[in-house]
Amino acid sequence: MRARAGRTAHPPRLRPKGCLKPDDALDWADSALDAVLTRVAATRAEVGERFPLYADPHSGRWKTTARGSWTGGFWAGLLWLLARHTEAPSDREAARACTSRLADWAGADTSTRGLILWYGTVFADGGMRIRNQGARACRDAFDPELGLVPWGSAFCGPRLMARVDGVPGMVPLLATVDVEAARSHLRRHLDLCLGSQPSSWSWLHAEATGWTACADPPSGWSRGPAWLLLALAEGACLPDGDSYAELADTLTPASPVPLADTAHPGGPLDTSAAAITALALLRLGRRDRAVGVLKVLVDRHLTADGRLLDGCYDLTAGTAVRHELIWGDFFLAYALTELTGRVDGGTG
Repeated sequence: MRARAGRTAHPPRLRPKGCLKPDDALDWADSALDAVLTRVAATRAEVGERFPLYADPHSGRWKTTARGSWTGGFWAGLLWLLARHTEAPSDREAARACTSRLADWAGADTSTRGLILWYGTVFADGGMRIRNQGARACRDAFDPELGLVPWGSAFCGPRLMARVDGVPGMVPLLATVDVEAARSHLRRHLDLCLGSQPSSWSWLHAEATGWTACADPPSGWSRGPAWLLLALAEGACLPDGDSYAELADTLTPASPVPLADTAHPGGPLDTSAAAITALALLRLGRRDRAVGVLKVLVDRHLTADGRLLDGCYDLTAGTAVRHELIWGDFFLAYALTELTGRVDGGTG
């Protein structure tokens, strides 16, 4: 029998800068967070009810989607963070409206519901109904024989897959209704992704042959270890989850901002992978290392108007390889929020 969790998630509260204890050493982080949130306000004015995906590094104009795809929750999360910063009713209403547009994803057959619904509501004071519906649907989709929630069919392709980007967010989302399922989902992906050399970030399951590693994404993909590191940080928050933190060094890249694919040493970097890593390191108690990553991101890759450049969406397809990415902005803002102490509590 699987253990059920009745834990209530309380949204974090963003503290205004005036309420903070002065810390000159973090002035750069405070200023960077303000810049990113200013960019959120400008983005909202540009995209309206659509969801930003990636922005041209020169013009700053956004490529948008109607339903948000797997990245919609990051935009909702940024809007909630802005609302907590300004405390303006109009900003809060915009965040609520964006969250409501994620409702269809609660029942969608995809393990990226973790990214969409957990991070889309992590700063929210509304939208918990959508999150709760999604959590129960994910629990119902949990396959006890495979030990995970399958990748799903929402984005076409085979349903019975395991992908590393279906782990972060899914761990805490599942844990709100079934802690044992959350543990199993994480452990299965750890076994698959780290149990092969080189690491494989995507696996296909067939009844006759079991699990087979897939070539896409490639083994050198920078967001593979970043996503798994974030999932480890989430797993460490579960009861008896201390052992997960021991794997952190295995998944932390040597460079603050990794190559998008280590197989292409002359190719682009991926600042979004670095931002994900920074948040995970903070959650795992590795503050000094996280600060080092964030300082490089802010000093070398963040523009004065709050755009985190040099993110790589999909190097193989040649899509947005040196761009501003909505999830890069989100994880940078989240990490800076934690670092500066401008958030109380939290659901993540």
